[in-house]
Amino acid sequence: MTRAADDARILVIDDEPANLALVAAVLAREGYASVETVPDPRHAIDRYLAFRPDLVLLDLMMPGIDGYALLDRLRRLAVADDPVPIMVLTADTSIEARRRALALGARDIVTKPFDVFELGLRIANLVELRLLLERLYLAGKGTGGRGDDSGAC
Repeated sequence: MTRAADDARILVIDDEPANLALVAAVLAREGYASVETVPDPRHAIDRYLAFRPDLVLLDLMMPGIDGYALLDRLRRLAVADDPVPIMVLTADTSIEARRRALALGARDIVTKPFDVFELGLRIANLVELRLLLERLYLAGKGTGGRGDDSGAC
């Protein structure tokens, strides 16, 4: 049985309450009901492990923690057969920041301030990708990892 996109679990990590509220409002408007917000990045790993999200939205510039190190740690927690996309939300518009985030495994980068409609579309794209990968993984598991053996083209 496949899950619907609006059943997706989304974890939002940002130290700014206003940003958390705005992103939560965008997610609610888009129909996502299972949303966890983490205002203290020191608790991000624990919340990730407990919540098992389908998508992570991560601010990179937070006090007391290196957002890039957190990105790398989150990506490493997502095992190869269960990849969880991470979208970076950042006020840093430099090409170096974008390249570094992508090199560490971010699947998308949105710069602040962001257009709420564009953010909603980008989130929908990553949720769709996540659910498609999940279906592919489950289909491969059911055939011993060989895919469809029916011979049909």
